[in-house]
Amino acid sequence: MSYSNQPRSAGGRRRKPRRTGAGRLGLAGALTGAVGIAAIAAGIVVLRPGPDAGDAGAPPSRASGSGASPSLSSQPAPRTGAAVPFTTPEGYGYSLAAVGSGTDAEPLGSTQAPPSGTTYAYADYVLTNTQRRPVMLDFPADLFMPEAEVPEDARERCMPQVGVPEDMCTLPNRSEIIARVDRAEPPFEEAGTRMIPAGASYVVRIASDLPVKDGVSADDLKLYVWSARYTSDRKGIELPYPSSEAS
Repeated sequence: MSYSNQPRSAGGRRRKPRRTGAGRLGLAGALTGAVGIAAIAAGIVVLRPGPDAGDAGAPPSRASGSGASPSLSSQPAPRTGAAVPFTTPEGYGYSLAAVGSGTDAEPLGSTQAPPSGTTYAYADYVLTNTQRRPVMLDFPADLFMPEAEVPEDARERCMPQVGVPEDMCTLPNRSEIIARVDRAEPPFEEAGTRMIPAGASYVVRIASDLPVKDGVSADDLKLYVWSARYTSDRKGIELPYPSSEAS
């Protein structure tokens, strides 16, 4: 695995309490209360997201993700480049800060082995909910690489973007939370939408679904935010990596 930059930070999840009712006096009231409690307990079990619950609430995008692992570890905030704030039309507030990039045959765990002479590209960044209320879990950043480092048979899938250097493009990719930062609560599900608790941070990894050439440099892999939900002119905004001189 090659990794050109050191790491930094990411976020979490939460659940609402439910009310129970009390019956009146007598056997009928007691039975009613017992049935009500049982129904509420059953409701909690049904609403609790399973270990494979996906990011059902995120808007459609080229970069998809499964949200987070059911056994998401916590880590100290990694070193990052300068954080860039974003606000969506709904008023959700996020901060993104790049950690580093690299290549790996399995950047998000078990994947189909890349053909000989190729590998997968990835980058890590810290995603933070900057508000005092939960916001929707989304993965705003996209991974770009030099088109020359994409095998010829995949270049038609590598898309350029306004505001990103013309010689760079982005392949189909997926994003996952790989760690909670500073014991942030994990994401939670609310009305079918994955949410991030107030102030929570996570380390997110975005990895290409299609391989790149084995010799691609980690320094050539860049993170940009370009979706119209985050940039009104849809021009790519780069997330800078931490300086190599920083301690």
